[in-house]
Amino acid sequence: MKNFIFLFISFLFFQVTFSQTSGLAGIINDGEFNDVLPFANIIVKDTQTGTTTDFDGKYSLDLEPGSYTIVYSFVGYQTKEITDVVIKNGEITNTDVTLNASAGQLDEVIITTTARQNTEAAVLSFQKNSVNLLDGLSIETIKKSGASDIASAVKNVPGVSIQGGKFVYVRGLGDRYTKSILNGVDVPGLDPDRNTLQLDIFPTQILENIIVIKAATADQPADFTGGVIDIVTKDIPTREEYSVSVGATYNSDFHFKNNYLVSEKSSTDFLGFDDGLRDNPLVSHQVVPLPQQNGEAASLITQRFEKNLAAQRESSFLNYNFSATAGNQYEIGEKKLGYLASVSYRNETTYYDEYIDGQIFRKDEADKSNFQLLADRTQNGEAGINNVLISALAGLTLKSEKSKYRFNVLHVQNGESQASIFRQSNFIISSNNIIKDNLIYTQRSITNALLNGKHTFGTESDWNVEWALSPTLARIEDKDFRVTPFRVSTDSETGEETYTIEPSESGVPSRFFRDLEEINLAGKLDIEKKHSLFSYDAKTKFGGGYTFKNRTFEVLKFSIPFLNFPSATLNGDPDQILDDENIYNPDTNSGFFIRQDSNDSDSYDSDISIASAYISEEFKITDWLNSIVGLRFEQFNLNYTGERQDGTAFNDTEIINTSDLFPSVNLIFDLNEDGDKKIRTSFARTTARPSFKEASLAEIFDPISSTTFIGNIDLQPTYINNFDLRFEKYGESGDFFALSGFYKSFKDPIELSFIRRAYGQYTPLNLGDASVFGGEIEVRKNLGFIGGLENLNFNVNLSIIESRQEYSEDEKEGRLDNLREGESLDDTRQLQGQSPYLINVGFNYEDNGWNGGIFYNSQGKTLQIVGAGDVADVFTLPFHNVKLNISKSLGEKKNSTISLKFDNLLDDDIESVYQSFGGQDQIYSKWNKGQDISLGYSIRF
Repeated sequence: MKNFIFLFISFLFFQVTFSQTSGLAGIINDGEFNDVLPFANIIVKDTQTGTTTDFDGKYSLDLEPGSYTIVYSFVGYQTKEITDVVIKNGEITNTDVTLNASAGQLDEVIITTTARQNTEAAVLSFQKNSVNLLDGLSIETIKKSGASDIASAVKNVPGVSIQGGKFVYVRGLGDRYTKSILNGVDVPGLDPDRNTLQLDIFPTQILENIIVIKAATADQPADFTGGVIDIVTKDIPTREEYSVSVGATYNSDFHFKNNYLVSEKSSTDFLGFDDGLRDNPLVSHQVVPLPQQNGEAASLITQRFEKNLAAQRESSFLNYNFSATAGNQYEIGEKKLGYLASVSYRNETTYYDEYIDGQIFRKDEADKSNFQLLADRTQNGEAGINNVLISALAGLTLKSEKSKYRFNVLHVQNGESQASIFRQSNFIISSNNIIKDNLIYTQRSITNALLNGKHTFGTESDWNVEWALSPTLARIEDKDFRVTPFRVSTDSETGEETYTIEPSESGVPSRFFRDLEEINLAGKLDIEKKHSLFSYDAKTKFGGGYTFKNRTFEVLKFSIPFLNFPSATLNGDPDQILDDENIYNPDTNSGFFIRQDSNDSDSYDSDISIASAYISEEFKITDWLNSIVGLRFEQFNLNYTGERQDGTAFNDTEIINTSDLFPSVNLIFDLNEDGDKKIRTSFARTTARPSFKEASLAEIFDPISSTTFIGNIDLQPTYINNFDLRFEKYGESGDFFALSGFYKSFKDPIELSFIRRAYGQYTPLNLGDASVFGGEIEVRKNLGFIGGLENLNFNVNLSIIESRQEYSEDEKEGRLDNLREGESLDDTRQLQGQSPYLINVGFNYEDNGWNGGIFYNSQGKTLQIVGAGDVADVFTLPFHNVKLNISKSLGEKKNSTISLKFDNLLDDDIESVYQSFGGQDQIYSKWNKGQDISLGYSIRF
C-alpha cells in the first residue's frame, strides 16, 4: 500500500512539471432560468481574444499574467463588463457570471463591477434564480468549514443535521423523509435500510457543490419530504489539475493505549474486505448432522470453523486518511474529451470503555403510584471498532457543440470490524448475570455506473433533452458474527465469580452469517422546450423514469452446544470452547459441536419497481411573479417472497401496488427590480414508503444488542402535504438573510415501535395521522461594517419545529393502561424521528492564506423509538458539538494547505434515554466518542 501511494504521488508530480498555465475560467448562468447559459460570448475588451461557453455554460481562456477587462454577452441578455480581472502566473482565475434578460430584449446594458473569485457567490446566484426552494453549499464554503467529506460539510445548511456522522436529516425529520441522490440519480447507500446515501464516503475534492432542495417540483422523485440532497461531482475540468491530501487524527481517550479490543485480522482488512478468513467453511446447503446422528462428521465439521471466539487487546493506531484526484481535458477536432479520477482512503479506530446499548426499562404495572422505571435488562461494556472506507470515482466526458455524454463509475468498499465485551444483567422475567464476547465483521460494497447524455436542438437551441441510465450493485456481508455468553455466578461469601455456559440462562455460543445483495436499475428521461407565454419566456418540461430494485437477504445461524462437558472448567475463556481438546469427541461422546439453527423467517427476497411520468410549466405571470406548476405520476409495486415462523408464506406475492398523482405549485415574487428580495411559496404532495425489511415477514435478531426487528407485511406508504413560505434577501459580499415557515400533514406515518409485552422486540407501524410545522432563519453576514473585521464572516441558522402525532387505537390503549397516578394522556405526541430544534453557528476568518473557523452544531431531543404499553418512549438527547479549524495556504501560488482541526471540544456524550411521567430518566444507549485532533496537508497542481 505504501509503495502504491509513493508511486501515485510521484506520477502526479511528473505530470505537472512545466505544465502550469495562466488564464480565466468559470461558468455563465442564465438569470431567467435555473440553468446555465451555453454558447455565450466572453471577450477581452478592445482585443480579438475570446471564447464561448460550452454546453454546460463553462468557459476557459488562456491569458498572459496581467489585469484585464472581460465582457460577457449573449443575444437578448444584458451584457456584463467586469474590470480588474487579475491573472497571475501559473494560476487559473475563476470568475462565474449571471446574465439576465434585457428589458424588452432591446437595448444593451453595460454593468461594470469588480471580479469576485468566489464560487459561494455563484451558488447564491443559482439559489436566487432557482424556481425551487433550495439551499446550496459551494466547494469554497466547504473548504472554509474545514470539512474533509460531505457529511461534515452539509451540517452548515439550514435545517440539516447528520446522524451517526454519516446520514443526513433535513428539518429534523427522520431518515425516511430525506433523500440523497448523486448527480440527479438515485443511488443506494451502504446501509440498506436508509433512504439516504452515506455522505462521508465522498471526499470534498471531487465536489462541484451540494444542493439541498426543500420544496418539490414535478421533475423530482416523490419519495421525499424533508429534502433532496443532490451531490454534484465535477465532470470535466477546464484545465489539467491534480490534488493530493493526507491527514491523521489523534484521540487521547484510546490511541496508542493497549486496551483496544480486536479480533483476528485477515491480510486484506486494511483494504476494506476480508480475504476469506471469515467465510462460512461449509458448502452451500450442506447438512450438519448432530452427534447422535453421525458423531465423526459432527466433529469434523466443527473443526472447520475458526477457533477464535474471544476479544483480544492490543494498542490502537492513529486514524489516517489520504485522497487524490486527477483531471484534464483534450481537444479532439471540434469536441472536448475530459476525464476525472479520484480515490479516497480512510482508516479509523474507535474505542468505548463505557458503552451502553439495548437496555430495557419498564413501568411498574402492579403499582401505578411507582413513578420510577424498573430495570428489566441492563447491558454495558467495552467496544473497539475499526472502520476502513475506500471510495473511487472515475469518469469520462465527451462534449460537442450541442451534445454532452458522460460516463462515471463509482465504487465504495467498506470493512468494519468490532470486538466487544458486554455484561448483561436480567431482573424481571429472569434473574441472572451474563458476560459475552462479541466479534463482528461487516463487509459492504457499492458499485454504481452512470451513463447520461444532454442534447440541445432547434435553431435557437430551444429544445433540450437529458437522459440517464444508472445500474448499481450493493453487497453487505455480515461475516461470522460470533457471540459467546457465559453466566456469571458470584459466591456470596468470597465474592469469587464462576463462569458457566447454561443454555436456559445465558444461551449458547452462536455464529451468524448474513448476506444481502441488492440490484438497482434506474433510468430517466427529461425533455425541455423553451417558448413564449403571456409575452414572457417560458419553459415546458416533461419526462419519466423507471427504477427496479431486487434485494435478497439470507441468514445462516449456528450454535455451539455441548454434550457431557463440564463448561465451568473453561474459566470464562471463549477461546477454549473450540480448542482441539474440547471439540466433540465421538469416543467419549462429549464436547462442543456445531449445530445449524437457521430460521426461514430471517431470509427474504423482494422486488420494488417505480414507474414515473411528469409534466411541468415554468412561466411568468408578471414581471415580478414567476411560477412553476407540475404534476407527477408514480406507480409503486412491492413483491415479497418469505416465510414466517408460524408457517405463513409468500411467494413473489404483491404486497403493495399504488398509483398516485403528486401535484406541485411554486410561486416566486420579486419584491424589487434587482430581484435580490423575494418571497417564495410552495405546495407539493409527496410520499414515504416502507423499506424492503419493513414490509416483510422477517424476524431479524441483533446478537449484540439482543433486540429483534419484526417486519410488518401490512405496512402501507405515508402521504404528506407540504406547504412552504420563505422570504429571501441577497446582499453584497455573500451576505444573505432568509426567513422560512413550513407546514406538513402526514397520513399514515410509519414509525418504529416496541411490541407490547414482547420485550426487546420492535416493529414498524402505520400510526395515527401527524402534522409538522416550524420556521427557519438564516443569516450570513460579513462583519466589515465593524471596523477592522472585513475578513470575518458570521453565519447562523436556526430551525424551530413542532410535531403532533395522533395515536393509533392500540397505542392509545397501551398508554392509558399504564398511566401513572396524576398523569393524563395528551391528544398527540411528538413524531418519531422529529427534532424540535436545529442550530448551527459559525465564525470564519480568512486573510492572506490564513483560514480559521469555530462552529457549533446541535439538535433537540428526538423521539427515537415509540414506547408500547409498559415500555416507555426512548429519546435521543441533544448532542452539542463544537469544532475549531485552522489552516494556512502556503507557497507563492497558495496551492498547498496545512490544516489543524479540533472536534467535539465539549466532550459531550451521545445518549438515548427512556422517559416516563414523574420518573428518573433511564439510559437506553450511551457512549462518548472523545475529542479528536486532526492534522492534514493538501496540495493541488
